[in-house]
Amino acid sequence: MTLQDWQERNRPSRLEKRYEFENYDALRAFLDEAAGLSEQKGLFPDIGFGKTYANFTIHTDEGSSELSDTQREFAALLDTLETSQQQVRA
Repeated sequence: MTLQDWQERNRPSRLEKRYEFENYDALRAFLDEAAGLSEQKGLFPDIGFGKTYANFTIHTDEGSSELSDTQREFAALLDTLETSQQQVRA
């Protein structure tokens, strides 16, 4: 699976991506949707955000040294959320 704009890092193994938004309201809507997705999938990435951006880091499961297909699928679902949010704003 190819993930758009996600950076795969080692030591520790993780996926990272920065999402940019036009304003705080757009960011907030995305974060609310991402929170729902996290609860639905049981995956809880580290999130740092400012007024118009959010940085996501998806770590491996504890005790694992490799990212799972589930974690990669979760990253792809976040991208889908972001795309749908952009379409709603357009």
